[in-house]
Amino acid sequence: QVQLVESGGGLAQPGGSLTLSCAASVTIYRFSVMNWYRQPPKKQRELVASITLEGATTYADSVKGRFTISRNGAEDTVNLQMHSLTPEDAAVYFCNTIDLLKRNEYWGEGTPITVSS
Repeated sequence: QVQLVESGGGLAQPGGSLTLSCAASVTIYRFSVMNWYRQPPKKQRELVASITLEGATTYADSVKGRFTISRNGAEDTVNLQMHSLTPEDAAVYFCNTIDLLKRNEYWGEGTPITVSS
């Protein structure tokens, strides 16, 4: 059974940085795409960043230039580096992936980010 475990959430100051990590229980090369989503309080869940099997990356306009998604195949992890954080970035962040056959979708439990002075 595939499991995704996020870590690195917590409290950051405005303008500060945090790095999130998503650890998969199997090789990440079984997945067609890996994503980071976030859901602010009382708002809809939104896609923040994606990285494909081929390594192509995509970012939401709101985080482009501030966030960077990357992967480490040897460690079966996907990371999200976040810089210049604002209160609007506060949310629960979720790791998400879809397998190569596009038959199964997996979600982590989520890790909360708070941005406050």
